[in-house]
Amino acid sequence: MEGSPPVILAIETSCDETAVALLEKGRYLLAHKVASQVAWHRPHGGVVPELAARRHMETLAPLLQEVLAEGGRPLEEVEAVAVTRGPGLVGSLLVGVQFAKGLALALDRPLIGVHHLVGHLMATHLAYRRGGSWVEPPLPRYPALGLIVSGSHTDLVQIDEGEGGGPGRLHLLGSTRDDAAGEAFDKAARILGLPYPGGPAIEKAALQVEPGEPIPAFPRPLLGKGFDFSFSGLKTALLYWWEEEGRHQGERAVYRGAAGFQEAVVEVLFQKTAQAMEALGLKSLLLVGGVAANRRLREVFQRAAEEKGWEVHIPPLAFCTDNAAMIAAAGALSFQRGRRDSLDLDAHPSLPLQEEGWL
Repeated sequence: MEGSPPVILAIETSCDETAVALLEKGRYLLAHKVASQVAWHRPHGGVVPELAARRHMETLAPLLQEVLAEGGRPLEEVEAVAVTRGPGLVGSLLVGVQFAKGLALALDRPLIGVHHLVGHLMATHLAYRRGGSWVEPPLPRYPALGLIVSGSHTDLVQIDEGEGGGPGRLHLLGSTRDDAAGEAFDKAARILGLPYPGGPAIEKAALQVEPGEPIPAFPRPLLGKGFDFSFSGLKTALLYWWEEEGRHQGERAVYRGAAGFQEAVVEVLFQKTAQAMEALGLKSLLLVGGVAANRRLREVFQRAAEEKGWEVHIPPLAFCTDNAAMIAAAGALSFQRGRRDSLDLDAHPSLPLQEEGWL
């Protein structure tokens, strides 16, 4: 029923994570499961689209059964089915969309297509169980700024206040002109001989640097030049340093190179965000996406919250990387605001951020 707090079943298959979640009352997570494909793609040094789609097809049905069992709800109690419709890998998206359409048709329930990046923003709204009790983080106050940092996206987004004080229309302020932050970490890891995925590998290597140990000073691209990002030149600077100096200095050079690269990425992300917060007069910030799991990035933004008086909302690590819980939260809000999609819903690998219907 439109306007009531729905029980939402959500499907996420935009890239190489197969995920299913069950959510009630708009934010309370009953159950969620994520089947990672990292072990399948690591030998290839990155995601293989055809392999990813095939694994989604094999994994979705059993994952759904696990979520229903853990959530304690039969399919008949589901009031709507939400699914990531884009952006992402077209083959992966199609698997999830077709699966969700089949469920919606079989159950005679509404279908709700969700923008993947809006899902990341809504991860900050999730309430979840820990040790038998509910953890209910404070909801973001709007208007707010969103920094979305992942393997494929680095975007600064202004989020208006919407209906009921929740999130409203999005305004894209800046995005990457070349590599996304997560993609840059993957490429940096390959240069340094570290494993895939690069983000966790770079972070782990950087932690090996001793206090006071010098690290290379890499450029901070586009600082002071608007809200767009660029990480391609930073990757090139790391490559030149590695070829000319690092590779001849032993294992600790890997650690120093990782730390220097990480510091450059983190500083660019922070400085651009701080400039936008000041320019727009905002105090509420949402830091989301897979790269938001980076310990150094979280530390810098959490310190800024204390020093600048910001309200910084960062999801728990499990909800930074791709998951269906965030898609369920976005789907629940769309459902409450009256959105319904037809069974003609299609996957959109390059879906623009502004096309989410309730924004």
